Amino acid sequence: MDLRDIQNLIKFVAKSGASEVKLEMEDIKITIKTGSEKTETTIVQQAPLNIPQMPVAQGEPQVATVPTAQEPVVNETSKYKEITSPIIGTFYRKPSPDKPVFVEVGDTISADTVVCMVEAMKLFNEIESEVSGKIIKVLVEDGTPVEFGQPLFLVDPS
Repeated sequence: MDLRDIQNLIKFVAKSGASEVKLEMEDIKITIKTGSEKTETTIVQQAPLNIPQMPVAQGEPQVATVPTAQEPVVNETSKYKEITSPIIGTFYRKPSPDKPVFVEVGDTISADTVVCMVEAMKLFNEIESEVSGKIIKVLVEDGTPVEFGQPLFLVDPS
């Protein structure tokens, strides 16, 4: 999670009217408390354990090396575009339980087509596609929590 994501989260929480939001991921914990006049944010990021350090000759600046994730593997999905969640909430494929899903695998969509809903703080937000193409895969199960920027659908733009 980068600084821009955290700033967007703070703005979202401030607009939502929530008094406190806690977000915990693998390596970061964020607590955002809002009051009538101010917003307080606490960010706790744990340092990676077992950081290997290279021996350094005297006179050189010391640099700690941090293990990096494996290089991403380029595969056949790289030609597809992702529709991502613009907010944190619960993902729904249908507008209501008795209605059909917004889109199915194989459906052709255009920009501004409603593809799903994300419920956040009792508000149901229709999520529109920003790309045109054919739905290749639904990446999230109905009724599961999603995070900001999490991929929801794969779209073949060709």
